[in-house]
Amino acid sequence: MEIKDASYLISSANYLQCPAPDRPEYAFIGRSNVGKSSLINMLCNKKGLAKTSASPGKTQLINHFSIVSNDKKKWYLVDLPGYGYAKVSQSSRRRWEEMIHHYLRKRENLKCVFVLIDSRHTPQNIDLDFINTLGKWEVPFSIIFTKADKNKPGATRRNVESFIAELLKTWEETPPFLSRAQFQKKDEKIFCNTSMK
Repeated sequence: MEIKDASYLISSANYLQCPAPDRPEYAFIGRSNVGKSSLINMLCNKKGLAKTSASPGKTQLINHFSIVSNDKKKWYLVDLPGYGYAKVSQSSRRRWEEMIHHYLRKRENLKCVFVLIDSRHTPQNIDLDFINTLGKWEVPFSIIFTKADKNKPGATRRNVESFIAELLKTWEETPPFLSRAQFQKKDEKIFCNTSMK
């Protein structure tokens, strides 16, 4: 699958304001500053499509992009606000969390959530908790490990293996995961395992 056209469509403060659920939808989420916008721009081959920033918390709304692939299929790509650290008020953080939770649980055309994990770090509880929550909600997802180019290969491999080992403490099977480079070669139709122990 190759993206032939990608354009910004709308930013929504809650899932009720999102576009009509008339086509498949694939969402991207991760901790703030994990490289989400950069990955989206790379996939769409369109610099500046998703706004990037050195400061965490840049994405504050549900951002929809209209996508046309080389097989002429149309679908939505969604850039969700990052979870975790960001220099915002507690009330803003709670509003973001509520917005994301409602979107993930109620958006009927959502096919898969891609959870971005920074491979430079050892397993973080906030990432593990978020993935376990997706499993409990039976939301299909895949994990993408980012920023491998910012670390030594051995350290990246150890961090990824450690993260998967932590997940297997609560999962019957390893959830689907891949690196940013591998993701470029994957078809949009990724079926995800959501079986918890």
